[in-house]
Amino acid sequence: PISVDWRRNGVVVPKSESYKTEIDLLDAARDALKTWEAEKFRDDIINGFGSFITDTSGTTVNAVDSTAGNRNTWVTNNSDRVLFGVAKSNYSTTFATALGNCDTTNDKATAATMSLGKRIAKLANPRIRPFKTKDGYEYFVAFHGSRTFRDLKADSTIVAANRDARARENGGMNSNPIFQDGDLLYDGVIHREVPEIDDWATATGIFDGAGASSADVRPIFMAGGGAIGVAWGQMPKPITDLEKDYKFRPGVAIEELLGVKKINFNGKQNGLVTI
Repeated sequence: PISVDWRRNGVVVPKSESYKTEIDLLDAARDALKTWEAEKFRDDIINGFGSFITDTSGTTVNAVDSTAGNRNTWVTNNSDRVLFGVAKSNYSTTFATALGNCDTTNDKATAATMSLGKRIAKLANPRIRPFKTKDGYEYFVAFHGSRTFRDLKADSTIVAANRDARARENGGMNSNPIFQDGDLLYDGVIHREVPEIDDWATATGIFDGAGASSADVRPIFMAGGGAIGVAWGQMPKPITDLEKDYKFRPGVAIEELLGVKKINFNGKQNGLVTI
């Protein structure tokens, strides 16, 4: 089940302010509200990826509100779709112990680590289905914070792939991440940097200082199909109000009725490997 709730925000632009500039402040506010809503939606998805499933009936709890018991239940039920560091042997049914097995020497995001995560997705039971393009190509999408993306970008295998195998013709340099920032693609996994994942990890109070020798740990969410569910009761809707205070205080707003949740079945997350 995915429950929905209202999300709203608005901006009032009184005449006492609007006369000070040639800019149409109402139009500017509309664009700002669209950006605000898009960022809220992104944060909902991150929260969904990082939530913990606490029972077999579909109950999830946000990481910031989770207990040690919640996290241990989740890691036990999802043993076939989690990876701590670079080795499956780092796993423990005690979530804090598994995090503590991650160190800053070996347990970094590399091409080999992400390929292992992909194999875990393919062997999970039930299977984690990759995203399939219209051309028939299959991909998983790994969402990184800036720290794990930094390490992956610096991995010698990734650097060599971008240097030696990327297209050079037709302005190939313009799309090569050695020269231009952007997504990385290797071994059927698209790697997307989402800096706010690091902010989320710190805010949970779970990951900072949780690794070996008090190292910070950061999650990577490797998603296939059906990882996150989004339910809309009403799509984002812009509203303009020109009547308030005898038309002296016109305003614009955006409202949306939605819910976002990690899809799960019998205590297992459906389309996601958490690394």
